[in-house]
Amino acid sequence: MSKSVERNYLEISSLNQLNASEKKFQDFFIELLEPDNFQLNKFFYKNIGKKHHWVDRLVWSDQQWIKYVSDKKVKTYILKKNNDLAGFFETITHNDKNEVEIAYLGLLEEYQNKNLGSFLLTTAIKKSFLEEPRRVWVHTCTLDHKNALKNYIARGMKIFKTETIKF
Repeated sequence: MSKSVERNYLEISSLNQLNASEKKFQDFFIELLEPDNFQLNKFFYKNIGKKHHWVDRLVWSDQQWIKYVSDKKVKTYILKKNNDLAGFFETITHNDKNEVEIAYLGLLEEYQNKNLGSFLLTTAIKKSFLEEPRRVWVHTCTLDHKNALKNYIARGMKIFKTETIKF
């Protein structure tokens, strides 16, 4: 049986367009993952993605993960509550197009539905604009968290492409 999924591509072209989440979260902080640690990327991908049909990387070998996270265009940021892992986002700088892609963004299940997604996305957009791109973009689909698309739009991102995919 075939399943249809709607995928939306969204962009924001200026930090001035960002509707930042102003809510403060005590004990939560976001840090750049240095040095690279493919095991953490793999952990978040598997644990957050299991409910959202993130499957492309499940077949990756450790060598493929290492190659990906060690690419200087890729940055991984980790959301923590004190010392506990809560979520992450990955950005990829596309120098040839002068843009930054928010490749993955998500929260572990126990941290969902607490408005942390807006805080995480606000930070992802701000960090992406440090690269001075002409735009920051992301894609989401109907398999992602039910609030994902609303969060992107609420932060000031605009849909620039929609497609229906079957799998």
